[in-house]
Amino acid sequence: MNREQHGQPGAIEDYALLSDLRTAALVGKDGSIDWLCLPRFDAPSCFCRLLGSDRDGHWQIAPRSPVREVRRRYRANSLVLETDFHTDDGVLRLIDCMPPHEQYHRAQPCLVRIVQGISGEVDVKMRWVVRFAYGDAVPWVRRVRESDPVLDEFILAIAGPHTAVLRGDVLPQRCEGERAHELVRAVRAGESMSWVMQWSPDAEELPAPVDPEDEVREAEEFWREWTTKICYSGPHAHAVYRSLATLKALTYAPTGGIIAAPTSSLPEAVPGDRNWDYRFCWLRDATLVLLALDDFGCSSEAEAWRAWLVRAVAGDPADLQIMYGIGGERHLLEWEADWLPGYRRCQPVRFGNAAYRQLQLDVYGEVMDVLHLARERGLPEHEETWALQRGMLRHLEKIWRRPDRGMWEVRGPDRFFTHSRVMVWVAFDRAVRAAEEDGLPGPVRRWREIRDEVHAEVLEQAWNPERGAFTQYYGGSALDASSLLMPSVGFLPGDDERVVRTVDAVQRELQHDGVLVDRYTPDAARNQVDGLSGREGAFLACSFWMVDALACTGRRDEAEKLFGELVALANDVGLYAEEYDAETGSFTGNFPQAFSHLALVNSAAVLYGGLTRAQRSRRNGKPT
Repeated sequence: MNREQHGQPGAIEDYALLSDLRTAALVGKDGSIDWLCLPRFDAPSCFCRLLGSDRDGHWQIAPRSPVREVRRRYRANSLVLETDFHTDDGVLRLIDCMPPHEQYHRAQPCLVRIVQGISGEVDVKMRWVVRFAYGDAVPWVRRVRESDPVLDEFILAIAGPHTAVLRGDVLPQRCEGERAHELVRAVRAGESMSWVMQWSPDAEELPAPVDPEDEVREAEEFWREWTTKICYSGPHAHAVYRSLATLKALTYAPTGGIIAAPTSSLPEAVPGDRNWDYRFCWLRDATLVLLALDDFGCSSEAEAWRAWLVRAVAGDPADLQIMYGIGGERHLLEWEADWLPGYRRCQPVRFGNAAYRQLQLDVYGEVMDVLHLARERGLPEHEETWALQRGMLRHLEKIWRRPDRGMWEVRGPDRFFTHSRVMVWVAFDRAVRAAEEDGLPGPVRRWREIRDEVHAEVLEQAWNPERGAFTQYYGGSALDASSLLMPSVGFLPGDDERVVRTVDAVQRELQHDGVLVDRYTPDAARNQVDGLSGREGAFLACSFWMVDALACTGRRDEAEKLFGELVALANDVGLYAEEYDAETGSFTGNFPQAFSHLALVNSAAVLYGGLTRAQRSRRNGKPT
């Protein structure tokens, strides 16, 4: 059978997230788990329908008869997902979760699925198709029945180093002529069935059976207890709580690293070839992560993130990368899976990310900023942290005059991107503040001179009087939404006329219908700058930056209105992708995107309480 004849993935906004703080799964409104990498976020997948079709791996549980309506929600603020299927025969509930394991570093992934009859009698169909190695490895699948030491029956799937075990009340049967397993059963009101899929690194040492109900109960209890630490009582509290829970869900517990997204190669536009792997940790997210977590009570996560950061960037400052693996890995080699057709046939399908080799000077500012912020927030200081920062500054002194690829990781020519220059200023500004405010040793006079030189350079070279705005790069005319961050990082005050005029210009040229903000335009200039073809959706984080910029320039009513409109763009379970396509009303890009949720949380802090990155915060955990 041709691949085209098989089912395709759903819309990006139709997915919900499951996580055990090691890896993540995406569940569609059709009850199909279309993406799951085992045993880590960045490992090869065992379900890859998201980037292909049914035959590339999925696990679907849904009514056999037509579904009239789907209603779903997370239980309270947890990641226990409930999906109600309404049919003419009755209502069926599907409960999905991945029990989180925060403390036990050797814990292995476990996926629990429970079906409950709510009303009537509904025929349930389950289809289980396992494909390891991103759909490229068809496993040897067999039914196993053991009696020693206890009666245990399960389905075992093995392919090389990959092993999966499926247990359940009723196990599916092999489909004749297909490499798939299927089950159909009637479920009446009050009845339930459950299944558990577990992963093992060793086919000779399989995981023991677990009680599905207990696992769901413990998962819900974990998330309920975790969310009690969140301190936020302002407007749109549900969106803030869901965003913080999503950031937690994207955390790799053994190291504290937070990935940008759990997916790879979801396109920024359909059709399109802007398809990247985001299952890594970007230093650019560093300050926003620490702010978002620490502002709202998640201080232990903030400290774990800072610890990951210090470990990852340790070593020769000349080797600093813009991103690392979840364990601090440095080599993120990019390659293409030519056997996968891609999400809605958008190719290429990429794994790894070649941008890790790019020079992006803004990351020096991000690292200096987050470590300075951590010091101000009272996080425990380590002796080597300041030595690490001084080493970075020594190297930055040698290279800060060079052009780079900018924060958008363009694959066109190096340029003097305005945001990169601003963040070079941030790096030396935070160094000066560390010396002046914290008494840390260093050549503060030289740092101050460089800081002031960079500041003057940006004001002279990046300001375009004809455009009446700061432009994307020196000597250019295109606008860039990153200029909205100037007041946020403290480069200029929000009431500076140049900031006000830049915000106005971005609103006129980059904002759609008063809500969505593009990264940069126009299309011809974009393709010339980033070296790529095609278009992209509106970058959701940029829209939240507009909220912050409006607030900084004294236009609070506009900021609050825009924030409410952006909150309303989340999908039915409160999640955001990287981008939003205004033409189709659909999410685009990898999903869910940490940067989008980070931007939401930080906009809530700007509007309704919390401290921005440029503010003097506190000493030893106490407000100044």
